Amino acid sequence: MTLNTPVIRLLVAKDWQLFQKQLAAYVLAGIVALCFLGLAKPWAFYVGSLTLLIVLVSAACFSISTSLLVERKDQTLAFVMSLPVSPLDFTVSKLVGNVLTFGVPFVVLLGGTLAVVLLTPLPDGLLVYSLLIFAYILFAYSVSLAVSMSVESEGWATFAMIGSMVMINPYIMGLSQLPEISKRVGVDALVWTPTALAILATLAGLSVAVIAVTAWVHGRKPAFY
Repeated sequence: MTLNTPVIRLLVAKDWQLFQKQLAAYVLAGIVALCFLGLAKPWAFYVGSLTLLIVLVSAACFSISTSLLVERKDQTLAFVMSLPVSPLDFTVSKLVGNVLTFGVPFVVLLGGTLAVVLLTPLPDGLLVYSLLIFAYILFAYSVSLAVSMSVESEGWATFAMIGSMVMINPYIMGLSQLPEISKRVGVDALVWTPTALAILATLAGLSVAVIAVTAWVHGRKPAFY
C-alpha cells in the first residue's frame, strides 16, 4: 500500500499550524526555567529543574490530548474520512504530527539544557544525568502516544499519560540509588559509565520500538478507529 504523501503533509501541517503558538509558549517557559538553572544557585536550580520538568510533561500531554483526544471528542475524524486518505495515511499523519509537535520543543529544550550545563558553573556531570531524564520523558511520551492511539476510552488514555509521567519520580529516585550515576552528578567532568549508557540506550530503543509497533499495528487496520 502506497502512502498519499500530499494528504499526509496537509494533515501534519494542520496540526502544526493549530498548535504552534501553544508550543512556542512551552518553549518560552522552558527557556525561563533554563535561565534559573544557569544561575547555579541551590534555590534557582530547584526552581529551574522543577519548572523544566513541568514544561516537558505538559508539552507531551498537550501534544497527545489536543491532536488525538480532542479530535475524537469533536468528531473531526468524519472530515478526515472525506479526504482521499487511507487508515495507513491517517496513522502516519498522526504519528508524524505528534512527534513533530512534541519533538520540536523537546529538542530545543534538550539542547538548551546541555548548553546551560556546559557553559555555566554547573558541574558537567549533570549532562549525563540530564540526558537520562530526557530519555525517560521521551519513553513516557511514546507509551502515552501508543496507548492514546490504541484505545478509544479517554479515561484510559489520560490514565496512561498521567501514570507514565508520574513514574518519573521513582525513576529519579532509582537513579539516585545507583552509585555509578549519583556520585558523578556533582563532578565537573563528563563520565559515561556502562550503567548510564545501558539505561540511555534501553530507553531510546524502547521509545523507537513503541512508535514503530504502533505504526505497524495501526497501518495494517483495514478501517479507521
